[in-house]
Amino acid sequence: MSLLHIIILAIVQGMAELLPVSSSAHVIVAEKLMGMDPAAPNTTLLLVMLHTGTMLAVIVYFWRRWYRAFFQSLEAFKAFVIALILATVLTGIVGGGIIEGIEKGLLRHQPHAWIEQLFDRLDLIAVALLAAGILILISGVHEKRAREQSTMSDNARAGWIGAVQGLCLPFRGFSRSGATISTGLLTGVPKMRAEDFSFALAVILTPPAILREAWRLYESQNHHLGPELMGDVKFASLGAVFAFLAGLLALRWLSDWLEEGRWSWFGIYCILAAIAVGVLHFQFGY
Repeated sequence: MSLLHIIILAIVQGMAELLPVSSSAHVIVAEKLMGMDPAAPNTTLLLVMLHTGTMLAVIVYFWRRWYRAFFQSLEAFKAFVIALILATVLTGIVGGGIIEGIEKGLLRHQPHAWIEQLFDRLDLIAVALLAAGILILISGVHEKRAREQSTMSDNARAGWIGAVQGLCLPFRGFSRSGATISTGLLTGVPKMRAEDFSFALAVILTPPAILREAWRLYESQNHHLGPELMGDVKFASLGAVFAFLAGLLALRWLSDWLEEGRWSWFGIYCILAAIAVGVLHFQFGY
């Protein structure tokens, strides 16, 4: 893996992770187009570091907004924590249940069955991108009406957001930020509040995801990380820096488009991306 490959993947990950267009879909396609193996140990190591970089970008970008929205009173903070816990629990129930079912069912005959073995399937990614695009379009069209008519409690909204986030765990291409913000809009959450809550959930979800990837890498190496792989850490760390910078830019872009009523444009992009990924798979064999 060259330094150029790392920089390209870092920028793709940093931008796509924090825009509602699915980073995993873009990173996997980029890896395949550059002749890389998404399942290779050094690629997995790089992915772990890139996720770390984007998580730090989220914390830096949103900290002041979270403070103004959720830390101004004890009551607001308690409501925020309860909503985060409820959403995260439902994410674990939905996402964990589906993952467990796939690993114990569909992949039961494979050694070291991990759902990540399906993540480089471009046909599955295309379907998930299409679903995400449709959800974003629907929420963009109906978010104003939903906000005016919604009678849901804040906890009910958090529950729906968490449950839909659970669907993003096993299905690469079904954008986490796109799905959670769209669900928030459809349940009557104001735009900026939906964005704030979505990325607060990301900060909770990302560390377990990083640990899972790290453990999968460790297991794939028979519980021993050789010196060659450890030598890749410094290059992967550089990738984390580029992912961090690209993530900050992506978050600024996302906030601007959400405020300006251009949310649906991301849905159109996801649908076009689904078509492109489908063509790459069915016509060119990727």
